[in-house]
Amino acid sequence: MRTFHVYILTSVNRNVMYVGVTNNLENRLAEHRSGKGSAFTRRYQVHTLVHAEEYQYIEDAIAREKEIKGWRRSKKDALIEVTNPSWADLFETMVVIDPSLRSG
Repeated sequence: MRTFHVYILTSVNRNVMYVGVTNNLENRLAEHRSGKGSAFTRRYQVHTLVHAEEYQYIEDAIAREKEIKGWRRSKKDALIEVTNPSWADLFETMVVIDPSLRSG
């Protein structure tokens, strides 16, 4: 079964965020970190994975990505604080949040 992920990356000083969707989170993060992910993440050095959610259907993942992108920064911060209060880089542990546990 294929899974899809909505994820949030941030810069080291947390002043920039990137929200994305992918069907292969590990590969997509490797692309971002190597500078091949997107011009935005390359330009602003946005490589720290601070939040991820897993979905069974691409339509649900895309809808969630759009929802989060539409939020104010304070609401995105609050979402991250619930599941990752230390803003640790989840890339090493690949912690993915079950959508039923999300806030928002």
